[in-house]
Amino acid sequence: MSQTRTYQVRTYGCQMNVHDSERLSGLLEDAGYERAAEDTTADVVVFNTCAVRENADNRLYGNLGHLRPAKDAHPGMQIAVGGCLAQKDRGEIVRRAPWVDVVFGTHNIGSLPVLLERARVQREAQVEIEESLETFPSTLPSRRESAYAAWVSVSVGCNNTCTFCIVPALRGKEKDRRPGDILAEVRALVDEGVAEVTLLGQNVNAYGSEFGDRQAFSKLLRACGEIEGLERVRFTSPHPRDFTDDVVEAMAETPNVMPQLHMPLQSGSSRVLKAMRRSYRQERYLGIVRRVREAMPDAAITTDIIVGFPGETEEDFEETLHVVREARFAAAFTFQYSKRPGTPAAEMEGQLPKEVVQERYERLVALQERISAEENRKLVGREVELLVAEGEGRKDGERRRLSGRAPDNRLVHFAVDDGTAAALRPGDFASVEVTYAAPHHLVADSGVRRVRRTRAGEAWAARNGREPAPSGVLLGMPTVGAPEPEPAASGGCGIA
Repeated sequence: MSQTRTYQVRTYGCQMNVHDSERLSGLLEDAGYERAAEDTTADVVVFNTCAVRENADNRLYGNLGHLRPAKDAHPGMQIAVGGCLAQKDRGEIVRRAPWVDVVFGTHNIGSLPVLLERARVQREAQVEIEESLETFPSTLPSRRESAYAAWVSVSVGCNNTCTFCIVPALRGKEKDRRPGDILAEVRALVDEGVAEVTLLGQNVNAYGSEFGDRQAFSKLLRACGEIEGLERVRFTSPHPRDFTDDVVEAMAETPNVMPQLHMPLQSGSSRVLKAMRRSYRQERYLGIVRRVREAMPDAAITTDIIVGFPGETEEDFEETLHVVREARFAAAFTFQYSKRPGTPAAEMEGQLPKEVVQERYERLVALQERISAEENRKLVGREVELLVAEGEGRKDGERRRLSGRAPDNRLVHFAVDDGTAAALRPGDFASVEVTYAAPHHLVADSGVRRVRRTRAGEAWAARNGREPAPSGVLLGMPTVGAPEPEPAASGGCGIA
């Protein structure tokens, strides 16, 4: 009897890639593979790549190079490369790394098991890149990473033509799922114990354009509010061009839609936004922020910002700082512009010197760090209900804490005694009082006030082989003493 082959999936890039990797894992397990144990060499290693991040090419080929000795030492080992970089580079990957066995694109992830078998039998690399979507990913089997939270795709692809972005060329035109299919998937997930879903798309609030309903996304949010047992609904990412008042109203009026919005700004300069082909201007963006805050005063708004786009002047950059001050983002994911081959921006005049971009980037990060800290300090003394998370706090063990996400998605580390720690599982809810604020997280060191055990916690326990704990409401004993100040994370990325 042959031994079961093992696999490992390594994921780079956005949430869409994370969700695709769940599908790749599901496909491989459906084909009879098992996930490789930690610190072992897998029989199949799959790279799910990104073409957007800086130095994505160098990172991939560096990792492939590091893996070559392992492949040489393990006869029969296979390496597959998929995702956006595979869609872009195609046969170039096998030319530069001839020990790769399979290259597949963003439109045909369902082909992976067949391509691996074909490469094994024929003993030659298989490169298969489709130009359009073969199968909507959500129809494929999945091995979800979380028992209590799940991604749900509402669309794939993008119809925008931002000059800095290569995603539309790699993911294709937007394709929308039917609302009934989305809601059926959400209900099935809730039946399995999932408490939180994040609706996912390259531009979620353009959802419905393919079948002619401009209010389809707000209707979808409201329909999610009617699903019994669904505790939290989030979505990412919307485009300001398509963000309409009916979505704001649906967010405010649907109790399980969380008061959190991630809405990319990219630049605060209307002139630069035009050069980016972003199809909105500063005032429209700030107008959306105002309307969201009027409807949901406690909403946490996060964003993406690019510093140093070609032709950006100091005046343009000051406009970005102005929007950051006005919007008072809870966090911002900030990036220094770098050329992406195949994008119009890569050929634009006015490419800025690295030192200019770096100096502006540091100013932006310093401003946003200050604002994030100020906004977080407003929550000190408040009680928040957290969805207990798995593996969010690197120092939780040594500091006798667990971590969870507040309704606005802020990360909170909270103190627990032994009894509360034993009772709480990822997927359960804990009510705590915030005692300390840093730019990228909050701390609650006065103990857990209430615990709400859920089916999501039971699902986590079942997946991890844990014995069910006693039911009922539990109270944690408070700890004594002020929290130790913690350093802010560096690099400009916030918790979104």
